[in-house]
Amino acid sequence: MADDIRVLIVDDDFHVAKLHQTYVDAVPGFTALPPVSAGEAAIRAVRALQPDLILLDIYLPDVNGLDVLRGLDVDVFVISAASDVASVQKALRRGALSYLIKPFRAEFLEQRLIAYARFRRVLASSRTLDQESVERALRILHPGESGASKPRAVTESAVLEILKRNAEPVAAAEIAIEVGVSRATAQRYLSSLVYDGAATVQLRYGSTGRPEHLYSVRSDPTSSRPMGTQ
Repeated sequence: MADDIRVLIVDDDFHVAKLHQTYVDAVPGFTALPPVSAGEAAIRAVRALQPDLILLDIYLPDVNGLDVLRGLDVDVFVISAASDVASVQKALRRGALSYLIKPFRAEFLEQRLIAYARFRRVLASSRTLDQESVERALRILHPGESGASKPRAVTESAVLEILKRNAEPVAAAEIAIEVGVSRATAQRYLSSLVYDGAATVQLRYGSTGRPEHLYSVRSDPTSSRPMGTQ
């Protein structure tokens, strides 16, 4: 869609790139551009396509991803198997908004993208920002561990109760009907529950169109699903 956040995936592994493309496209409000597999190709794609966000691997065949990062004037999440301190520090020093180490849970990227969309909305809310707005944007992007759970809204609690009552995953449209809200409202609360870790989301593919999101309550917080192994 025209107003979607446009994401360029840069990864030399074709299968991992396609997997990440699928997950980006599954997040409402995001569209994945055709992936590229090398650093020079990424620079050309940025100039031609002007993406809003790049998911950038470090291990590229022609140029180190961290060197590519240094020359980019666009928001970047570094996604890499590199877990050494030097790589993480260098990525953050050179402007990466986030650093995701492969492999990670399938829903982890969705949570980060949802946070990034909220981060952008806060920064775009005014022509000038006060310190409170800047702090709020940074907290959204990097929420950390607060040590205490926030109280849930009445509607959000109702959505969570429906998930708990259903043994099978439920679509947002079904929840919207049962709660008595619009599908967009149900989707917003479901995304918040996923972001908080109270719910999980999976995809059901049909014959046409985008995959349908199916939600269920998280029964085991330690369970995980790998999302890219290289």
